[in-house]
Amino acid sequence: MKRIYLLFFCIILSLNIIKAQIDVDETGTYLVTQKTGKPFFWLGDTAWELFHRLNRNESVCYLNTRQKQGFNVVMAVALAEQNGINQPNYYGDKPFINLETLEWDVTTGSNYKVENDYDYWDHVDFVVKEAAKRNIYIGLLPTWGDKVAHNGGYGPILFTNKEKAYTYAHKLAERYKNNWNIIWILGGDRSVIYEKNGKKYDDRPVWRAMAKAIEDVYNKDVFITYHPSWPETSVYLNDEEWLDMNALQSSHGSRTIEPWVTIANDLKKKPQRPVMDLEPCYEDHPVNPWDNKWTRKDRGYFNDYDVRARIYRGVFAGGCGAVYGHHQIWQFTDTTRNAPIWVGDTIIGWEKALNAKAARQIHHLKDLMVSLKDFNRVEDSSLVLSDLGSDYTDRIVATRNQNSTYALIYLPQPKEIKVDLDKLRKGIKSVYWFNPVTGRTKRIGRFRSGVQAFTPPSIGQKDWVLKIELK
Repeated sequence: MKRIYLLFFCIILSLNIIKAQIDVDETGTYLVTQKTGKPFFWLGDTAWELFHRLNRNESVCYLNTRQKQGFNVVMAVALAEQNGINQPNYYGDKPFINLETLEWDVTTGSNYKVENDYDYWDHVDFVVKEAAKRNIYIGLLPTWGDKVAHNGGYGPILFTNKEKAYTYAHKLAERYKNNWNIIWILGGDRSVIYEKNGKKYDDRPVWRAMAKAIEDVYNKDVFITYHPSWPETSVYLNDEEWLDMNALQSSHGSRTIEPWVTIANDLKKKPQRPVMDLEPCYEDHPVNPWDNKWTRKDRGYFNDYDVRARIYRGVFAGGCGAVYGHHQIWQFTDTTRNAPIWVGDTIIGWEKALNAKAARQIHHLKDLMVSLKDFNRVEDSSLVLSDLGSDYTDRIVATRNQNSTYALIYLPQPKEIKVDLDKLRKGIKSVYWFNPVTGRTKRIGRFRSGVQAFTPPSIGQKDWVLKIELK
């Protein structure tokens, strides 16, 4: 009889696996949780080297901090960019025994206190489970793009054909199919179609094989997106059925990038998918350090204002979520272990960087968005009758829901703004100033209709959000 009960329990358990992932709503413009169907605002942190460079205690410290700061997604790479194949992790382990066959280096046990019992994949398991305890999704990249593409990086190129790609991704998906908090992200800062040394490459068959392997494990009931390089978006993958969300990377090469334009354009593509900037400028990243002409005086670093000004406008243009990154967090800078990467003239260290300004501020955007009546919204800067601005320094971006019962307007400069309230549904509107640094709101008043002028508070701060709600 006990065996019958056990078998029944196992059957019930098998019917409930692979749930609580995220999904796309019926409009194709925003995300929902698969378990509840409620709108989901992706607030991600960039932790590419998490599995590769941190130990267990450090991983818990990192996750605890990000949980307190309101992040609900952490993006990390199974086969890391920074020599993640040949340089062992903190515990001296590598992912593979044989790079030709891609045989996994696994042990029979998983006790980290027992020498030679805790392997590379056991450590990935640990981090995934600890994230789940804190209600954090892991945006899992099976590999960084340099293990596929021929356009630079540590490598080595491991996935030379679609068979290898399929076998590896299938095994990885099987390992994590019962973990509710996995979001699959292919790519890893690489184009799918490119040219190198006069030769043209098309890596779509390899990425397609990985996607098919994941879908085969999940019976296609799985969310997959792709992390591209700049300036490409997922346009080259637009016809791929496995792709659930379009993405871009506005990156760290310039302050002049305007991802809100790209997001608005990508939302017009068919089939319609949600869109998000998966890699905006990182806080404390030197602006374009790669040509060896960087100086603090001439280019400087992206600061918390740069981060907010890019991310808020991307979301208000229709982005379904936001991703934050700190330049010394993604690589987990610790000069006692690894040389710092493109840090300009400043070493911060990952533990101190955990509490950088924008890291403590960006959750206010998530809080603002989830406080709204619904997520079914569009970019509509026609609400603004004053000058919208001409470039990244002053461009105003506005969003409203389809029912026209609320609107949000991001002002990158503290200047008076004129708004046509008649663009929204008839009725009394409550209007507020929302401070993206503190998350506090200041009520302006109640208005019924017409063109109204609003001036941001004078407290020495650049950016503000005007919030309008029909009551």
